[in-house]
Amino acid sequence: MKSTTLFSLFLLCGFTSYLPSGTAYLVDTDGNLIENGGSYFITTGNGGGVEFAATGNETCPLSVVQNISPFSSGLPVKLSTLRFIPYIAEGLNLDIGFPFISPCAPTPSWWEVVKGVKGGLSVKLSGYDNTVPGGFRIRSVRNDIVRGYNLLFCPEDTSCGYVGVDLDSKKNRSLVVTQDKKAAMSIQFQRVNLSPATATVWTTNAPKNSCV
Repeated sequence: MKSTTLFSLFLLCGFTSYLPSGTAYLVDTDGNLIENGGSYFITTGNGGGVEFAATGNETCPLSVVQNISPFSSGLPVKLSTLRFIPYIAEGLNLDIGFPFISPCAPTPSWWEVVKGVKGGLSVKLSGYDNTVPGGFRIRSVRNDIVRGYNLLFCPEDTSCGYVGVDLDSKKNRSLVVTQDKKAAMSIQFQRVNLSPATATVWTTNAPKNSCV
C-alpha cells in the first residue's frame, strides 16, 4: 500500500514539474479540461472554424484559414504538448495540426509560421522552407459573457504575437500573426470524438516536442 502511494506521489511530482506556478488549465465548451493529444474544433465568435485551403500561388492547400460561414465548425485540430502531461495549460508551447490533410501535403504536417516576402507572418502547414522557429501558446480572455482564449505564436528571438485573420483579395480569411491585440481571434475549443480508426492516423504523426 505504501509503495503504491509513493509511486502515485512520484507521478504527481513528475507531472507538476513541467508546469509553471499558478498554471491555469484550459477547458472546452463543455467545461472539461483540454486533453493533451485530444482533437477539438476551434470555434470563433466572428466567423466559422479553422480549416486549410490553397491561397496565393499555392498548388496544394497549405494555408490555415477561417471558414467564412459562422455556422461551420471547420476541421478538427489536434493539440499536443509533452506526452507526460495529461492536460494542457496556459503558457505551454503547443504543436497544432489537422488529423486529416490533403494528399499533396507533406506528412507529418503541423501548423507552422512562415515569413512572407513583405515580412508578414502567416500560419501554414508543413511544407515551407522559410519557417519561423517558435511555438504556439494559449492565453485566457476573460469577460462576463463567455470564457474564451487567444492563440499566440512566440518566436524564439522576439516577443509573442497574436494569431488573427487577414482577408486577402480572394476573400480567404488567412490566419496571420500580428502584434495588434485588437486583431486577435477570440476562440473556444469544442471536443471532437474521433473513431478508433481515425485516431490511428496520429500514430505516425507524433508531436514535434514530445518525449519519446
